[in-house]
Amino acid sequence: MIQITNIQKAFGSNQVLKGIDLTIHKGKVIVILGPSGSGKTTFLRCINALEIPDQGVIAFDDGSLTVDFANKPNKKTLLALQRKSGMVFQSYNLFPHKTALENLTLGPVIVQGKSKAESRTQALALLAKVGLSDKADLYPFQLSGGQQQRIGIARALAIEPSLLLFDEPTSALDPELVQDVLETMKQLASEGWTMVVVTHEIKFARDVADHVVLIEDGKVVEEGSAEQMFELSMHPRTQAFLQRIES
Repeated sequence: MIQITNIQKAFGSNQVLKGIDLTIHKGKVIVILGPSGSGKTTFLRCINALEIPDQGVIAFDDGSLTVDFANKPNKKTLLALQRKSGMVFQSYNLFPHKTALENLTLGPVIVQGKSKAESRTQALALLAKVGLSDKADLYPFQLSGGQQQRIGIARALAIEPSLLLFDEPTSALDPELVQDVLETMKQLASEGWTMVVVTHEIKFARDVADHVVLIEDGKVVEEGSAEQMFELSMHPRTQAFLQRIES
């Protein structure tokens, strides 16, 4: 379990996150919803220190790591937090001058100190996992957006993280390419990966999420199971948001 408490983040005078709490249970899928500008992506980036919160605590219940941002953690602590999670970005963020295989082997070799041979074997297995074994030697410009995003998912898996973070992973894709990425994510969920997903894909959230969180104006408006949020919620803001996004 990962306990996240009172995450706050400001950019200048703009208080983007106003004290967000979240409990992440191992093997569960959490979907974060919210309108544009609500702070959901900033919160996701705070979980693995791509953005450094001003306040708040992230604690792993196995005792392996606790980060108190109020005490300005050092680079070693932040790096340890980043190694706990794999991030999948909206815009793929693959190295354009590296092949699909090379994109997957860089992290394990440089960050984890694995041998090139071991990393290659692992990378080939991950490419097979996301259905792209035949694309190992292709460069990002030779791949569709959906294929690039699946490479991005495989790259996140390559560092063997405790947590997978997805920042609107289908938002940059043409509609016909979305399903392949969502199917890959569903497969990971069925395998028991712990996932936090920022998305507007409501059907995916209904089908896969164990817990749904609605964030607006830097605060949690409501949270609960998929059924509680999508079928039973009486909160007017949740109802208004879902009505707008599903219309």
